[in-house]
Amino acid sequence: MKNQLWALVLIFLVSSCACAPEEIAEFAFNSMEGLLGDGFLPSEELRGLGKFEGVSVNLSSSTQNDVQESTIFLKLQNGDPKIMAEQRELLARNCAELYLKDFEKAADYEKITIQFVQTDPYNPANVSLEEYTFDTQDF
Repeated sequence: MKNQLWALVLIFLVSSCACAPEEIAEFAFNSMEGLLGDGFLPSEELRGLGKFEGVSVNLSSSTQNDVQESTIFLKLQNGDPKIMAEQRELLARNCAELYLKDFEKAADYEKITIQFVQTDPYNPANVSLEEYTFDTQDF
C-alpha cells in the first residue's frame, strides 16, 4: 500500500509538472548520487571502454563469522564483440580502476566485481556471464 501511494504521488507530480521528462530523470539521478555518493552512476567514459549497451551498479555488504565484507558489483552488458574478444581481464581491470576513481565512497568497499554479460541477439535466453573480482585497495 505504501509503495502504491508513492507511485501515485510520483505519477501525479510527473503528469502535473510542466517540465520535461529529461529534467525529472536528471533530478532523480542527481538525488540518487547525492544519497549514494558522487560517481555512483558509471560514467560515459566507462561505458565507452567496451562500448557497453547497458551498465548497472549494485552495492553489497554482508557479515559472515563476524567478518564484514563489502563489494561493488559493476555489471557491463553487451559490449562490442571486437573489444570483448581481446584481453578481458585487462578490460575488467581498466573498468574497475575507472569506476573506483570516480566513485567518492569507493574506500568504503573492499572488493569490486566486474561482470561482463553478453546476450545473444537472436536468442535472448542465451546469456554469457564472466566475472573478475579485485581488491579495491589495489587501485
